[in-house]
Amino acid sequence: MTILSNAIDADNALAGRITRRRFIRISGAVAGVGLAALGAGLALPGRASPLFHEWHGVALGADASLELYHPDAAEAERLIADALEEVHRLERVFSLYDNTSALCQLNRDGQLADPPEELVELLAMSERYSRSTDGAFDATVQPLWMLYAKHFGVENADPNGPSPADIADAVAKCGYQRVTIDTGRIAFDRSGMGLTLNGIAQGYITDRVAELLRARGVTHTLVDMGETRALDAHPAGRPWSVGIKNPRAEDRLIATITLDNQAVSTSGGYGTQFDAAGRFNHIFDPTTGSCASRYLSVSVVAPTAACADALSTALSVLPLDRASAALADAGATHAYFVLPDGRIVDRTS
Repeated sequence: MTILSNAIDADNALAGRITRRRFIRISGAVAGVGLAALGAGLALPGRASPLFHEWHGVALGADASLELYHPDAAEAERLIADALEEVHRLERVFSLYDNTSALCQLNRDGQLADPPEELVELLAMSERYSRSTDGAFDATVQPLWMLYAKHFGVENADPNGPSPADIADAVAKCGYQRVTIDTGRIAFDRSGMGLTLNGIAQGYITDRVAELLRARGVTHTLVDMGETRALDAHPAGRPWSVGIKNPRAEDRLIATITLDNQAVSTSGGYGTQFDAAGRFNHIFDPTTGSCASRYLSVSVVAPTAACADALSTALSVLPLDRASAALADAGATHAYFVLPDGRIVDRTS
């Protein structure tokens, strides 16, 4: 959601009805079930089977969860608490809801001196994915979000969306090449620009939590701070099973994939829609200002959640014949596209 002053009212009007839906269902674990009950042959020091610990909440406006296997319940609680503190710390950097966040200050002032190192790192990462996707991933599309939020945030909004002239004006304020990123200063090269990290921040935070847990000796764990990353295999000795929901029937799955030290992210226009008819959504083509409509959803498997997050966003606006090259350039391995007619097409790097 935008925090810039000229869009606050429109954004607040939409906040009550725009939510980020979940695209992924995790299979294979039930709270309170030990490893032996799962049929595993793995034993960890001190216990014949570890305990399963689960947390559910919200991170950066998205549903989030931790599925942690650890033989010491008290230590597991401390690990979860430390992970959540890291999430909250990073939210104070990347949030578009908190006016005091570093990102909000940058959007408000057009520049930010002495930016947090995490913001510099994530913007540099975003720039790399922008280059590897020929600009299909672009964190500077916030002016387009502002435009659509403002347009549909008033009563009796034109159902055909913003005017072509207004869209063109917003597109002119986009462009990842127009952001100077340095450890000492981040700045836009023209007024009216703004950044949104909603296409990558959840993945980045998921990775940071995974790295924190890995450094503390945690294995066989699933981290989902908006995107999903597996640390090692499932405790039962098999890969984690992840089901991708059917965009047209969320109680059903269109595919089940496996993860082992990998991450997955799914993007789809149906997750956040501006209008009741569902014609306009939060995934923008940075070159035209239009909303993504090529696919019902795109799921990407990659080594990190940030990579999967960025690529699932970018591939939502790219034609299929460019998918494999984009996956290879960004370091992702596999993508699943749900076409408007319900067919599933997969591509590898």
